[in-house]
Amino acid sequence: MTAVRNNMEKWFASLARTIYHNRLKTLFIMAVLIAAIVSQLPKLTIDISTEGFMHKSDPTLIDYNNFRDQFGRDELIIVAIRSPEIFEGNFLEKLNKLHEDLKENVPYIEDITSLINARNTRGEKDELIVEDLLENWPKTPEEIALIRHRTLDNPLYKNLLISEDSKMTTIVIQTQAYSSSGDDIDVLEGFGDSTNRDLTNSGKSDGKEYLTDKENSEVVLAVNEIAEKYKGPDFEIYIAGSSAVTHFLKQSMLKDVRRFLLLAFITVGAFLFIMFRRVSGVVLPLLIAILSLVSTISLMAAFGVPIKLPTQILPSFMLAVSVGYSVHILAMFYYNFQKRSSREEAISHSLGHSGLAVVMTAATTAGGLFSFSTSEVAPIADVGVFAGTGVLLAMVYTIILLPALLAIVPIKTKNKDQSEDTVIDRVLTKTGLISTGHPYKILIISAVIIALSIVGIMKIHFSHDILKWLPKENSVRIATEKIDKELRGSVSLEIIIDTEKENGLYDPDILNRMEQTAAYLETLEVGKVFAGKAWSLTTILKETNRALNENRQEFYAIPENKSLIAQELLLFENSGSDDIEDFTDSQLSKARLMVKVPFVNAIAYIEFLEKVNEHLQEMYPDVKITVTGMSALMFRTVTNAIASMGKSYIYALIVITILMIILIGRVRIGLLSMVPNLAPIIVTLGIIGWFKIPMNLFTMLVGNIAIGLAVDDTIHFMHNFRRYFEESGDAKFAVMETLHTTGRAMLVTSCVLSIGFFIFMFATMNNLIHFGFLTGFTIIMALLADYFIAPALMVIVNRPGKTVSQ
Repeated sequence: MTAVRNNMEKWFASLARTIYHNRLKTLFIMAVLIAAIVSQLPKLTIDISTEGFMHKSDPTLIDYNNFRDQFGRDELIIVAIRSPEIFEGNFLEKLNKLHEDLKENVPYIEDITSLINARNTRGEKDELIVEDLLENWPKTPEEIALIRHRTLDNPLYKNLLISEDSKMTTIVIQTQAYSSSGDDIDVLEGFGDSTNRDLTNSGKSDGKEYLTDKENSEVVLAVNEIAEKYKGPDFEIYIAGSSAVTHFLKQSMLKDVRRFLLLAFITVGAFLFIMFRRVSGVVLPLLIAILSLVSTISLMAAFGVPIKLPTQILPSFMLAVSVGYSVHILAMFYYNFQKRSSREEAISHSLGHSGLAVVMTAATTAGGLFSFSTSEVAPIADVGVFAGTGVLLAMVYTIILLPALLAIVPIKTKNKDQSEDTVIDRVLTKTGLISTGHPYKILIISAVIIALSIVGIMKIHFSHDILKWLPKENSVRIATEKIDKELRGSVSLEIIIDTEKENGLYDPDILNRMEQTAAYLETLEVGKVFAGKAWSLTTILKETNRALNENRQEFYAIPENKSLIAQELLLFENSGSDDIEDFTDSQLSKARLMVKVPFVNAIAYIEFLEKVNEHLQEMYPDVKITVTGMSALMFRTVTNAIASMGKSYIYALIVITILMIILIGRVRIGLLSMVPNLAPIIVTLGIIGWFKIPMNLFTMLVGNIAIGLAVDDTIHFMHNFRRYFEESGDAKFAVMETLHTTGRAMLVTSCVLSIGFFIFMFATMNNLIHFGFLTGFTIIMALLADYFIAPALMVIVNRPGKTVSQ
């Protein structure tokens, strides 16, 4: 195996010479290839929607798309207005102006409902009247009192249009299900002039595109702008709903990505300059990083994969990884160039020394990331595929493009300050003395820390609480929490009852069972989850039946025979109202039961939905039932994530272990090398458990990303340790030499990588802050493991008189 490794190192040295002698050809070929890839960048899209977390083939998403095609978009914007007195002339006038302003000036509206135009069904003599609640504007106190009575007497309005204490009312905006324009959006606005399409790639219906992120943002921005004009001390306005949350997440993502890139370039650039004291030592790594990042994102565009919330980590990740690979080559190049003053020799020696290790580290990092590709959560799978591909691109650019650039960039030798590395030398020497002098103590201490971490792992709790990702002071979060509390919910759970036969909903038995289900749901409360309101076609039918029976309350019920049900529904349709279309299909075979629920942690829905499904199975053994809507999608996302997490961790462990054994060439050392790789992951998971950090879609990424990155330093350490041990037969000497050569680059790359992730701690959203801290912390722990645990293991297994471990 040693001979194979030596031959490969010679091949890399030879490759470097070939690149040096054909540097212009190499640069031209690479420029053409990169240009071809980057040409796809204008096709880049954004998808921040909840349905974007699912694969297009996911049955839950298919059911949701079928629902949207039939009944329209269930993602509502709720404009809630709080006032000491709602039923007062001036307030109603202002509410009417706001209602009309929203109706006229907010784009893509399908329907808008408030007390102004709420359905008021009543009978006069033998006539059924379905009119707006304020169709005849009240002018006297007596007329306002009548409106108050009708409002509070209508069960439909409670917790939908007015709160139980009558201090808060709402304007509910339903947007169009399909895109009206398909206009483009500049995803990279602020970075250039490219124009990019913005599509919500969650599915289509008959060639129609669902409402896009851009259009959703236009709606939310228009609502906010209009609402600002009406806010006052006695007219407090709160804007909530899943559409508003989605818009804020998108704005935060775009803002944070720009901030991350700027901070990353400044901090990494400064760090590189401090290390190399050369402009080329800053410019070349950053150039490789930019090309790697842009190429990766362009590949996403080429394959029609949109930017989603989890994939926003790609820029900082690619910057850190790419710079890390370049540092290993540049460190050896500058060292040899300073020593030999021959550019060709320096390039050849640097690639011969570190080229194989860079390829090995890229292979293991990509292997860890590709384990995500099996995830049932679409953006997590995207991170795995494209981050892994980006790592391989960064490796190719480092091995091929960087030597060609070094061959033409003006670089001079410089007088080295003999004292500039003294501190680092002393630290590395002290580290080597401790790790080789006290190997058993180090392993015992490490074992105790790992044991405590395992206890912490048992305390981990899963979460998918999108609202808690937002800062506490965020207006959307405040509004959503207030509306959830005072109006009993801000998002929907949709239940589709399909009799699978024409006019099946004329059956009073089915309708009565739907009534029982609504009543059951409105009393169901499991932890933080409750059904604030449940209503369906039966509400329209009961209103009609009461109106046709002299408005007597005892007739607020479902008629007992099919013919009467058919007649009353026909009368309602002929009244001019189209509300019935919101609750059933044209064949009256399928009914929609709408359930209003709070925007809380999707994990909290597990038991709630179990009880709902148990009830539905018991009540409807003879009809087809589908549970869908925003709440169901969020629940499906978190269950997919939990199922995928363990699987992806196991895949990553298996793949990386096999690669380590193959690349290092020794089964025993390959297995032992996994100890310093796994220890930091276990410690980080322990931190998550002990400090009660939620295990969400982002913190789930930490383990796989960190193990893929941590293994890089381990490979460099083991690769060079074996070289020095084979030359000397002395494990302690080999450790010291490894630390003083590769150890320097390991320190720099770990600092660069950790900085790239610690930058996420400046994010707007809490989930990204946790992700950045945990990943950066894990990388630092991985460096310490390679500085202490790996040397301790090598000293123990390679005692004097033994040959290299098999």
